[in-house]
Amino acid sequence: MIEWWHAILFGIVEGVTEFLPISSTGHLTLVEGILGFDVADPSVTAFTAIIQVGAMVAAIIYFWSDIVRFATAWFRGLRIAEHRQDPDYRMGWAIIVGFAITAVIALVFKDLVEGPLRSLWAVVAGLLGWSVVMLAADRLAKVVRDEHSITWRDGAVLGLVQAISLVPGVSRSGATIAGGLFRGLDRVSATRMSFFLGVPTLIASGAFQAVTEAGNIGAPGGVGWAATALGTVVSGVVAYASIAWLLKFVTSHDFTAFIIYRVLLAGVIITLLLTGVIAAV
Repeated sequence: MIEWWHAILFGIVEGVTEFLPISSTGHLTLVEGILGFDVADPSVTAFTAIIQVGAMVAAIIYFWSDIVRFATAWFRGLRIAEHRQDPDYRMGWAIIVGFAITAVIALVFKDLVEGPLRSLWAVVAGLLGWSVVMLAADRLAKVVRDEHSITWRDGAVLGLVQAISLVPGVSRSGATIAGGLFRGLDRVSATRMSFFLGVPTLIASGAFQAVTEAGNIGAPGGVGWAATALGTVVSGVVAYASIAWLLKFVTSHDFTAFIIYRVLLAGVIITLLLTGVIAAV
């Protein structure tokens, strides 16, 4: 049973890590393992997904003016052909296409993601493997474009890349940021795009889990809706501050610090697994 302080702790972990390229799912799985929770328990899996909605609500609030601008331009472009060259119209299509591709892949591989990939060894593989990709993107990608150049093709590519983050440890934001850099976007534009794609993706994921796993959440011995609601609220508050910090950070820094952190975290998890302090699943 998750106590109130567990819910607050998980909410803080989710809020801090959701938008940083260090894997929120990996961190939550690690903390759940350290505290003795069964990470393969459907109730715990649902709890992990649902509290992400708090972080997404924070993103909606933070980027509300952008979201309204994109939506307005998209609907206007549907009605009036001459407005279809508006960068905001193209951004609307990029987000829709990217979200749709990720959603389809997530549904197809749902059982795999919620089963074998919940292992902490999968988290280690995701952390280390994608760190190499992030390093390559940070060092080799050439910045030739900004946010105004984004099209549905970018959305399609980033939707595919975002689906890779279904593997715990990869990091949804880390995947889309690296993908954006390889597409030639500057760091700020790639980071903002990761937020815009993440909003519909994780809200859909949380809503799906809330509907399909409601029985597990509220069942005797389950996480419970009170703890889930508390964790969601805390994650939202913390995530808002995390968003503001990350956008300021990427204006003048590369992603080296995050890459080093990911490798060190993988080392810590490997040590804990090999010494028997925590179980892989």
